[in-house]
Amino acid sequence: MKKSGSLLVVAAAMSTASVATEPAAPSADDALTTTIAALDSAVFDAFNRCAAPDQLARHASYFDDDVEFYHDNGGVTWNRDDMLANTAKYACGNFRRELVPGTLRVFPVRDFGAIAQGTHRFCQFATGECDGLADFTMIWREQAGTWQITRVLSYGHRAAANANAP
Repeated sequence: MKKSGSLLVVAAAMSTASVATEPAAPSADDALTTTIAALDSAVFDAFNRCAAPDQLARHASYFDDDVEFYHDNGGVTWNRDDMLANTAKYACGNFRRELVPGTLRVFPVRDFGAIAQGTHRFCQFATGECDGLADFTMIWREQAGTWQITRVLSYGHRAAANANAP
């Protein structure tokens, strides 16, 4: 009896192992990650070209009117207008932002949207050098199919010894 019970356990374990090797269907989290990754790409495509007024306006459209932006070096802004004024003054035409490949992590927020975390590098337009890195956290809200950023944390700004490497 003990022997047949052991065989059942082994058989069950083997059938479970074969199921585990089959490719899993995409989950809702995979779809959310794909959505947020596309949004991150779009918002920073506009940011990277924000010296053009239409691109600064496009960049602005991704942010809630009451966005809070926390920057470890620059301080806090409490609304989109002030955030955009800082973007126009300090970023537009000076540098571009690139997401460091493999760093984006997305977490669902039930009945609200998502949290995105990652690392980005900053590359100077004048020299082409990617000499800065920082971490970020963004809170995305989805309402009626439209996604907007409600909170941004940009922190851990540091020089990047080898930021040009992929």
